[in-house]
This record gives sequence, C-alpha cells and structure tokens, in this order.
Amino acid sequence: MSSRSFLDRETQLCMSLSGRPSNIGTRFHNYLYDELDLNFVYKAFTTTDLAAAIGGVRALGIRGCAISMPFKEDVIASIDVMHDSASAIESVNTIVNENGILHAYNTDYQAVANLLASSGFSTDYTVSVTGSGGMAKAVVAALRDSGFTRGTVVARNEVTGPALAAAYGYEWSARTVQADLLVNVTPVGMAGGPDADASPYSDEQIHGAHAVFDVVAMPSETPLIVKARAANKPVITGAQVIALQAAEQFVLYTGIRPTDEQIQRASEFSRS
Repeated sequence: MSSRSFLDRETQLCMSLSGRPSNIGTRFHNYLYDELDLNFVYKAFTTTDLAAAIGGVRALGIRGCAISMPFKEDVIASIDVMHDSASAIESVNTIVNENGILHAYNTDYQAVANLLASSGFSTDYTVSVTGSGGMAKAVVAALRDSGFTRGTVVARNEVTGPALAAAYGYEWSARTVQADLLVNVTPVGMAGGPDADASPYSDEQIHGAHAVFDVVAMPSETPLIVKARAANKPVITGAQVIALQAAEQFVLYTGIRPTDEQIQRASEFSRS
C-alpha cells in the first residue's frame, strides 16, 4: 500500500449514487488508488434530488460517478454523451466527466457477459430473470447476447416487465417460473432491505435448476446463494459482478487497468 496520506487541490474526486450506499465501492476504489499511488479519492452518496446531484458532478469537476439502483434510467436525462454500452440498453451505471461533458457507460453489461462466458453454463439453459429495472436490462441483454435465447422476465410491473421481455425476445410473467438458470436482479436478499432474509425463488425451483445467479452484492452470500450452494448448484454472485464492473469503472476514471491480482485484493479488502 502507498504511504500517500494527504489530499490536495489536485486530488480528483470520484463518487457513487445509490438508494442504499454501501462501503464496497468506496473501499474497492480507494484501495487501488493507494496501491497504485494515484491522487484520487472515492466517496459514496445517496440523494433525493438526482438532477441536482448530477449537476454537482458537472459543476464541481467530479471525475467519475457510479450509478446504482434506483437511478440507472432516470439519470439519462442529465447525460451529454451516451456511449454504446449504455445507449443500447438505456441504462447507465458509470459517468465520466470530461471537462464538464458527462459521458455515460454501462460496465454492468460487460461484467455479466464476462462472468457468463467463464461460467461454463450451457446456452441451451432456459433462464428466469426477476426484475425489470436498469440492472435487469443489463443482465437480460448480456444473457441474450451470450446466447441464452429462451428466457422469462419475471416482474410485477405490467409496463416495464413486458417491455423488457419483448425487447430481447423473452417471455414475461408476473410470478416466478421454473428454469435451468435462475437469476435475481431485485433487492430481495439485500442486507438492510425489507426482504433481507428472503429468496425470490422457492426451494423447489432452486432444486429444479441447474445454476443460480444473484446480482445482490451485499451480502455476497444472499439467502438465494446460500440455498443454491446447499443444493450443490453452481453460482455466480453479486460480489463477482460488482468487482468486475468496478474494475472497468476504475479504468474509465483513471486510464489505468489494474492487474487481476490487484482487482482480487481490492475485492477482498472491500468486504473485509
């Protein structure tokens, strides 16, 4: 770790905006800033005025801003340049401030696509995806683009659910369905939330599946993941997603790509 222990007027600020801020991103980015001796600092925020918060990013010269639920779609109105990763799915998780011009990206998509590619899951699997918000768009797009063509979007919202399903050639259901690959892209199981102890899928559905994927990152061992491991199902966790997408954000903010070992150390530190 670097001995750098002071901030000055040249220090570049990066931040995050989330409905439920955690320490994961803050610890991940600041760990790498220290290890690579970069004059950056990272801080997590929430807001009740998204437009004003993004205006502050622009006006104060804040270098980068990570965007989490529930702001990933609403933030688009404040963006100057939508890059392909964000415009293709109309969802933003990363803003880079280039001299007052706000550029938007979506590193969630790439992280999910990379994890699916390395998972060994068969693209013949049927897929069930709970959720229809901005993160769900990234996940469904990555699934479809990775070759998982037979899927169902499970969402109670009768507007966003059918629209997301139709956009990617999936079915829509208001209730969970059995599938080979079960994916959760809702806050169910998230620490601190009203459903922290719940699983979006039943025990029967988990036992009937071939694999399970939960994007909830806090805790990494959600009730769904715990049940899947107990049933000896291979899993992808939200901890894996958040580490990979954060690494891509780090590159966009700093222009420096950490090594795989540095990313692993930062991910472990972020959860220590």
